[in-house]
Amino acid sequence: MRVLGIDPGSRITGYGIIEKIGNRFTHVDNGAIFTDSHDEFAIRLQKIYRGLTAVVEEYRPDAMAVEQVFLARNAQSALKLGQARGAAIVAGVNAGLPVAEYTAMQVKQAVVGYGHAGKDQVQQMVKALLGLPEIAQADASDALAVAICHANSALLRTMTGTLLQSNVRRRR
Repeated sequence: MRVLGIDPGSRITGYGIIEKIGNRFTHVDNGAIFTDSHDEFAIRLQKIYRGLTAVVEEYRPDAMAVEQVFLARNAQSALKLGQARGAAIVAGVNAGLPVAEYTAMQVKQAVVGYGHAGKDQVQQMVKALLGLPEIAQADASDALAVAICHANSALLRTMTGTLLQSNVRRRR
């Protein structure tokens, strides 16, 4: 399974692509889409959309996972962040990808095993899980963590779905 993780932001949108085969994670690529705060906001959203569309076309992921963000300094920041998330989600949906969303706590729990882990703990664990020579740029590292969370959660959902289906069959 190849997963594209997204850490959305109106100034910097991080992305990370991983592949999970069995219990092993492989780093495929990571990076960030930078927008110019002097540009009109609509142009910035377009840059996020087009940048992620190009990443999807190049790497052909099987799924996209986006971090849900609840914290913002003010209402205007929250609105801009929500719009950046929307641009990212539309890029995935337009490419026909299933898109999942995870809270920061879910991502930390899946990667570190502790939902209140610090950012540095998450970055160290991403580095270790993917065998990276160094910690990735902050937004890209967060995106890789979202991808790892989805890869682990997808396996769990598959197992849970199979379990639920077998229980339904037994009842019949």
